[in-house]
Amino acid sequence: SGAVGVLEVYLYSLSQESSSVFEWGQRHQGTSQNPGDKPPRQVEHQLSCETEWDMVHTVQFRKKPSNKKSKGSRLFFRLSDLASVRVKEEGWSYLVFTLRDRNMGVELPALHFHQGGSEGFLDCLRKYMLLTQSTTDASLLQVSPHSRDMSQSFENLLDDATFGLITVQFSQDPVTTTLGGFSRVTNYLFDALRGPDAELLQQRPVGEVADLLNEAIPGLDINQQEEPGFEVITRIDLGVRPTVRRREPVGAEEWNTNMDPEGRMRNISHLKQTIFKGGLCHVLRKEGWKFLLGYFPWESTQEERSRLTRRKTDEYFRMKLQWKSVSEEQEKHNSMFRDHRSLIEKDVNRTDRTNTFYEGPDNPGLILLHDVLMTYCMYDFDLGYVQGMSDLLSPILYVMENEVDAFWCFVSFMDQMHQNFEEQMQGMKTQLIQLSTLLRLLDLSFWNYLGAQDSGHLYFCFRWLLIRFKRELSFPDVLRLWEVMWTGLPCQNFHLLVCCAILDSEKHQIMEEQYGFNEILKVCVLTFGVYVCVHLYLSLCVCARLVGSTLY
Repeated sequence: SGAVGVLEVYLYSLSQESSSVFEWGQRHQGTSQNPGDKPPRQVEHQLSCETEWDMVHTVQFRKKPSNKKSKGSRLFFRLSDLASVRVKEEGWSYLVFTLRDRNMGVELPALHFHQGGSEGFLDCLRKYMLLTQSTTDASLLQVSPHSRDMSQSFENLLDDATFGLITVQFSQDPVTTTLGGFSRVTNYLFDALRGPDAELLQQRPVGEVADLLNEAIPGLDINQQEEPGFEVITRIDLGVRPTVRRREPVGAEEWNTNMDPEGRMRNISHLKQTIFKGGLCHVLRKEGWKFLLGYFPWESTQEERSRLTRRKTDEYFRMKLQWKSVSEEQEKHNSMFRDHRSLIEKDVNRTDRTNTFYEGPDNPGLILLHDVLMTYCMYDFDLGYVQGMSDLLSPILYVMENEVDAFWCFVSFMDQMHQNFEEQMQGMKTQLIQLSTLLRLLDLSFWNYLGAQDSGHLYFCFRWLLIRFKRELSFPDVLRLWEVMWTGLPCQNFHLLVCCAILDSEKHQIMEEQYGFNEILKVCVLTFGVYVCVHLYLSLCVCARLVGSTLY
């Protein structure tokens, strides 16, 4: 069903008159290869200074002139099975390959490079995968997805001005092609699959493309096997949708009644439920969000919060001074710092420019947005900056109107969202699995329909989850929805119920019109903002049917 990269190594022990031959390369699954096959005439050599080893970009046997009979053996494994490469030195370099757990952690025989060439071998291997040095073992290179692929996926995903064809073939770059096309509605993934094998793809039966997507991002399969000793619920009847009425936002008077004379918040559980039902009035958000995000402890006094603010202010400006004091000469020798700064400047200039807080040239809001993001790179060196984080900071800075308070609230928010932006994207994978499971429980017929249209993995919900509907909702609705979600009610995954409500509102149109893969993507991405109020209303209805009416 697709090309599978394979590393195949031939080791031949020849006479002293001819040097040993080390041949390796990439081939496709299903291709037979015998050591006795006649090689092509043209062989592309990789230059090296060694005499005992010779590397060529082919897997075919190349026999060196010799009058003596040679003996040989073959080392063979799939590139997708490779877990790590250990580089060792004992007067010469040698490499030890370890396969993944499904192969029982097989450690293959070492490949020795007595007179050099190991680095050239690894350079060629890096053309097909990303090798990263282990943080605990400097001699261990671990196989991981290419970070540039993920960065490209974010760039395409969040670039609203770009709609068109996906230019990278899925079979060559599944991460970028799958995730990078979600903001490019026209033709999407099917056009990415149309390459040299277009005719073969058109002949695929329905559902096979979904299997191909599953192979591209392992771990997105939903385990549907019943576990002994447990009852697996596959559907639940939620009954008639109840009437839901939102109350008025919490005002200053109501907020103050829940605060004791020393400034401690009282009746915290009741207050959170009240915020969940109606949100906060805008003048209260500057203070209320600090509690909801965990910057201010609910049980703290006014004096304790003042001391905390002074301490956090000093800490913020110390970190800000770190990147502010980097000289041009230092920056020339720090590629990571340059990359983060460049990406931040690029994103800041296109974040919420229609909002009065950020519009116009040389806007002070843009400077604060830039400075807070740069300071966060000093706070979290491991993550730094990833595209999309500016969308999470923008509403917080808009509400706080202060870079210090905005920074620490953003830090608290990123503690919740951190896994969404990590290189392995485990948070996004987990949420897509949970969303698919939840939709299957709530509406099995619709879930089956999406699966039949190669949309069962719900990849079109990727941006919704990544930045919590920031690009889909109007700015005031983002403020309201976020503060509702920050209450933690009725559960930590309330945003998944919002996704289900959105899908529920579009379900009838999708099924009645028998929309296919492309049409479903267009409906769920382009028409989202038209029904903002309906979507938010429906999300509360779905939640009410799941947990009862105690919160409403």
